[in-house]
Order: sequence, then structure tokens, then C-alpha cells
Amino acid sequence: MIGRRPLLLGLAAAVATPRGLGAAARGETPSALPLAMNGAWRQGGYALGRTAPRALIFVDGDALSTASADGLFIVGFDRDAAAEVDIEARDGAQSTRRRIAVAPYDFPSTRIDGLPPATVEPSDPALLERIRQEVLVKTEAFASRADTDDFRDGFVWPLETYRVSSAWGAQRVLNGTPARPHYGVDLAAPIGTVIRAPADGRVIFTRPDMHFEGGLTLIDHGQGLISAYLHQSQIDVAAGQTVRRGDPMGRVGMSGRATGPHLCWRLKWRDRNLDPSLLIGARPPERLA
Repeated sequence: MIGRRPLLLGLAAAVATPRGLGAAARGETPSALPLAMNGAWRQGGYALGRTAPRALIFVDGDALSTASADGLFIVGFDRDAAAEVDIEARDGAQSTRRRIAVAPYDFPSTRIDGLPPATVEPSDPALLERIRQEVLVKTEAFASRADTDDFRDGFVWPLETYRVSSAWGAQRVLNGTPARPHYGVDLAAPIGTVIRAPADGRVIFTRPDMHFEGGLTLIDHGQGLISAYLHQSQIDVAAGQTVRRGDPMGRVGMSGRATGPHLCWRLKWRDRNLDPSLLIGARPPERLA
């Protein structure tokens, strides 16, 4: 399918349900905080919100983020997210909580054969040590928390022409061995096809020769939202560089664990894996409820 633009948006009115835990502890009367949200409320999706500038954002009771200076925030729902999630915006004595129903999704299963055994079940001690070191540097990069809202203008596809060769979230069987779900959207395209930044952000990691990912670039879009670009044949950006939506940043390849030329496009919000295609064209609410 060429140029597919899947977008699942769920809209609902804000319901003010003040929790006011901090205010109650100080003997104050809590009041409702303006809060508006929209998004793709399904497993692998997200909520985009607007509230008071710099309000704390709680997810299921845990303070996980802070709204931007313009009051914008994002919350991600993992592939195996529970059926409901509580999102609360809190600013001093004001607090508004929303319970969101997260729709389940029927993820497909895919089988890939012909992969080099070392990329499926590595056993060589030196290779295992290399993989361990690569996990460490990736973990450090994914811990980035830029205080920005570069997701505010939405995402575009990183390739102009492509074919979706593997959907996000598919349960994979590699060389006959059950593996982890596939947390990327695979976009098949010829080697050398230009990869463009789908949204503004800051490059936080590049490496041309990761064992599994091959040529890898990570971009921080703010508040723990980080996109990844795998299997590149060429990387044209450097860590610390700011990119704007549409900027060229690399080229399609088949390095790492790949059987053909494609871009594996991934997205994480903190420790949660998201479907990046659901953010195509997505924008936060224009007004507060």
C-alpha cells in the first residue's frame, strides 16, 4: 500500500473530577483545572492534551510528565495497555482527572525466514557482550527527556514513497522461533531512498552499525517521546543536532537484522512502545475545555 495514512482519533469532552490530594493535605479546597484531550485511544496509541502551563501530568497516580509552557502534553499507551487509564493534570490546588477507555487491538502475526542465525539466537560470547553494550547505550539515549513539545504540529511519513511491508505490533516468528512483538512500522523502499524527519526534534543518538538495528538514529520530540529509524545505509545527522519536519536525515538500507531494504520506524513514550503511524497529522486540542 503506497502512501497509507492511518489515523485513529478519539475525541471526548473533558470531565472534571478533582482529586485534590495535595490541596486536601494542606487544608485547601481543590478546584477544577482546565483540561482538553484528544488522540488515538487504543493499544499502541496516545492522548494529546492541553491544560495549564507547566501542570504536572499523572498517569495512574504516578507523576510522569510536565505540560509545556503552552500547556501541551502527550501520554502514550503501550501495545498491551490496560483497558482503562487515569490521566490527571495538577497545578497547585487545582486538579482534574480523566479516566480514558483504551480500546483493544487485534495485532497480526508475521513470519520471517532466512535471517542469519546470529541475529535471531546469538550465542557467541563476544557477540553477546557487544549486544549487551549496545543495550546500555540505547537505554541511556531513551532516557532523554527534552523539555519541549515538538510533537505539537503533528507527524508526517518519513518516506515520500513506500510500501508498508509489516504492520506495527505484529507478533513475530523469526526462523521458526517465536520472538517479541514487532514495535515498528516497516516501510519498504529502494536502498538510498531519502529519510526525512517526520516532526521537529533533537537528534540524541546515531550509530551506523548496531547489531540488530544497523544504522540507527534516535530523535527526541519532547516529554519522553522518542522516534527511531533503523537499518539505514547512510546517516546524515549527528547527535545534538536540531531537525525540522521534512529535513533529510538519512537513507534507506538493509543493515542489521533485515532481509530486504526498508525503514523500520519506531516510537516510544518513556518505556511504552507506540505506533508512530497513529501520530500522522495529529494535533493537540486548540482550546481548553
